[in-house]
Amino acid sequence: MRIGMVGLGRMGLNMARRLMQHDIDVVGYNRSADAVETLIEEGGTGVHSLAEVVENLEPPRTVWCMLPAGEATRSTIEALADLLSPGDTIIEGGNSYYKDDIRHGEFLAEKDIQYLDAGVSGGIWGLEIGYCTMVGGPTDAFRRLEPIFKALAPKEGYLHCGPVGSGHFIKMIHNGIEYGMMQAYAEGFALIEDSDFGENIDFAELSHLWNQGSVIRSWLLELAGDAFEKNSRLDDIEGYVEDSGEGRWTVMQAIETSTPAPVLTSALMERFASRRPNDFRNRVLAALRREFGGHAVKTSEE
Repeated sequence: MRIGMVGLGRMGLNMARRLMQHDIDVVGYNRSADAVETLIEEGGTGVHSLAEVVENLEPPRTVWCMLPAGEATRSTIEALADLLSPGDTIIEGGNSYYKDDIRHGEFLAEKDIQYLDAGVSGGIWGLEIGYCTMVGGPTDAFRRLEPIFKALAPKEGYLHCGPVGSGHFIKMIHNGIEYGMMQAYAEGFALIEDSDFGENIDFAELSHLWNQGSVIRSWLLELAGDAFEKNSRLDDIEGYVEDSGEGRWTVMQAIETSTPAPVLTSALMERFASRRPNDFRNRVLAALRREFGGHAVKTSEE
């Protein structure tokens, strides 16, 4: 089996490597020539245009897009649509918004090109342990390409979730849950740090302890332990937390379906708050306390 891989970034190149480890040939393209050369050095076929990706595949062709969500993905899908033939398949493996997938699927269906959306979780560890993969799209296309998903995933680590859009929808909710779990761990460790017992606790040891049969054991907790091993109080980094979109989309979905999701929503809001030192809202709160109660405030000169 041979597949095209468009996007050889941090995730895409490692996914190509894992596919090659399972005897699936990869034709890879990336805007950066360095990534293409790396793929060639490791046994893949590197090319320098989308047209060359298509030329190096036999019908029915399969092209996996592993690009940032939004314009980069949309424009690439539209370009591939003009190069591929009826019966070919595009797999979108980035973190696209599921409603964009539905539009992509409808657009490609007019050209008789099949479309699968694959939500992928595993990050930088996926090459070693596999990528948990959530797939949406036509059942026949999924079954035909199942060896690809089986190669990428750990044992029992992939699932056909339903029609186009369902794969990235499930991955979106997965990431929303991830936000909530991360926030819970962060708040728990902060409570310990601020307590009378905090200075006596080795957080790396505690993370390891909690992963020994505790009900809150998890891979995220293993990663917390790794971080604490590198710096016991994490004072080498700033508490500035970005978000990559899926948490926002999860909260938007909760609003759209009137589904109560206070924990996931709060976790997203905490990320926003982390980026706003001396936040205007807090200055308003301080000013109001001063105005109605004469309470002391800390001035900007202090």
